[in-house]
Parts: sequence; C-alpha cells; structure tokens
Amino acid sequence: MPQSLGRLVALIFGLWLALSGAVQAAPFEFAPAPQTDLNRVYRIDKATGEVAACQFQLKEGGVGVTVCFPPGEGAGAQAPSDYTLMPSRHEREGGIFRVNIRTGEMSICYVFDDKTVCTPQAK
Repeated sequence: MPQSLGRLVALIFGLWLALSGAVQAAPFEFAPAPQTDLNRVYRIDKATGEVAACQFQLKEGGVGVTVCFPPGEGAGAQAPSDYTLMPSRHEREGGIFRVNIRTGEMSICYVFDDKTVCTPQAK
C-alpha cells in the first residue's frame, strides 16, 4: 500500500474513533424522583455509578434556588461498569434505584441529612 494511502486510512480511522467517542461521551443520566409532589432530580455517572440529587426551593423575596445534595455514604463511585437510574412507580417514593446493567445489582438512593446516600448493591 502506498505511504500516502496508508496515512489516509490512518487519518480516517482516527477520525472515526474520535467521532464515535464523542457520540458516546454522555457520561451522565438524569431521572426524577417518583414522588409526585417532590421536585427532585437524580444524576448518575453512567461509568462509575456515583449518584447526586438536586431540587428547587423557593426563596422568600426571590426567584428561588437550586439546592444540590452531593454523594454521601454509598453514593460515591462504585466499580467501573454501566449504571442507570430506575424510578419505581410508587408515587410517594422519594428515592430511586441505581442499577448496574452488567451485573444486575441494584441499590436504593435517596437524600438523607443533606447528602445523597445509597444502600449497598445487591442482586
């Protein structure tokens, strides 16, 4: 193969890798809490399983504030895998399931004492 053709193939392959990585580079997923009177949204890092939550709160005399609850006990990074959030259909449930799609393990995550916490992963 001529050297210029080899360079062109390498360039095209490199561009393909870069573009396919950019398409798959959505590292977070978001889902609302199932509780119908709670304006909380959970965020998960799809690769690490780290979970956090935010919600809106009224502010007297103002437009309101976004209050976020960082990862606390059990909500930090887990073993690298493929994680997602799954709300239950229970309308009074403020928590959400963290699901490891590769292993089938699940845990429940919820806000407790100004932190997002999760139970241990279980099958």
